[in-house]
Amino acid sequence: MKKYKRLACLFAVLAILLSNVMCAAVAYNYGILQWSGQHGGTSAPADVAFLLCIPYGGGMILCAVIAWLFQEKYQKSL
Repeated sequence: MKKYKRLACLFAVLAILLSNVMCAAVAYNYGILQWSGQHGGTSAPADVAFLLCIPYGGGMILCAVIAWLFQEKYQKSL
């Protein structure tokens, strides 16, 4: 059915979009933490920004798995 193909494409696009948002969020937070460490006097190192990769990575993996499952259903429905 076409709905499975559309859903597979939707979740694949969501996974790609999440990767781009993750890169932007991590880069922004890294820059802010680095600046705060040098000028603002915070105690957290800038590397803490990379912890944002965990939830974004989980979301990307989840979207990729769902896209794969919908692609498999589409292949079986042909």
